[in-house]
Amino acid sequence: MTASVVLTGISGNLGRAVAKLLHRQEHLLGIDRRPFVGKPKDVEMFTLDVRKKKIEDVFRRHQVKAIIHMAIMHDPRMSAEDHHSFNVLGTTRVLECAAKYGVKKLVVLSSADVYGPAPENSNFLTEDAPLMAASRFPSVRDLIEVDMLSQGFFWKHAEIETVVMRPVHIVGPSIKNAPSNYLRIARPWKLAGFDPLVQLIHMEDVASALAAALVPGRKGVYNVVGPGEAPLSAIFAELGRKPVSVPHPLARPLLSTLFRYRLASFPPEELDHIQFLGMVDGSRWAKEAQWQAKHTMRETIRAVLGE
Repeated sequence: MTASVVLTGISGNLGRAVAKLLHRQEHLLGIDRRPFVGKPKDVEMFTLDVRKKKIEDVFRRHQVKAIIHMAIMHDPRMSAEDHHSFNVLGTTRVLECAAKYGVKKLVVLSSADVYGPAPENSNFLTEDAPLMAASRFPSVRDLIEVDMLSQGFFWKHAEIETVVMRPVHIVGPSIKNAPSNYLRIARPWKLAGFDPLVQLIHMEDVASALAAALVPGRKGVYNVVGPGEAPLSAIFAELGRKPVSVPHPLARPLLSTLFRYRLASFPPEELDHIQFLGMVDGSRWAKEAQWQAKHTMRETIRAVLGE
């Protein structure tokens, strides 16, 4: 029986990018509630909810050597209960299967957002920095719980090489997360008097890092950064954006009202990312994996335009 790699969340934009990288080198088993449009013929697909016990059938019937767990959802309009159920219960189910069926490698997609942008942050937070995002942004609480669950699994199951990846803001032509959506706005808000440094990483570089995490012997928690950092104003200039300057005391109540009436796609807590520092140090991953982003800063920024 051929040893396989399970990709949860394979039908998402990032999942498809990882599958495209790996399907010729590995036998891939994809798990997702959604169909995989354009699935390579050599990828075996299972339309399943990761929270359901039925995903055990995939592990029972196949020899699984590794898992890349990307089935993490972040939708600001979804209820906290649904978020928690999908992200935390789904991750718990995947970890249970990894332990029960003798999986040798587990790679979990987290995010540098778990640290949280804050006025007291120092430059370039390392992996040892506390995960404080929930203190200002409650909807990130379950993402932090996924990260902590994975770290606990690392210590409890030393026989399984567990890797927790925390990439900075992911952007790409097909990515529909908050950073990409924000940078696609023709006249985005900026907070008067603030021009924070921002770290972005191309979706294809994140896929490359996740694939590199499968290398035998690699384990631990890693920040993953792109080609560097740039002032928000420089990113706007590259994209040809003309931002609207809004006084920060007015911005939060105004955005809260707009979001409540579905006139804005961002909750007011997202304003922290364009006001405070939230940069991380990715040197540990770059050194240990001998890895660096292939896309330049200009290519990464312009990826939100589909270029």
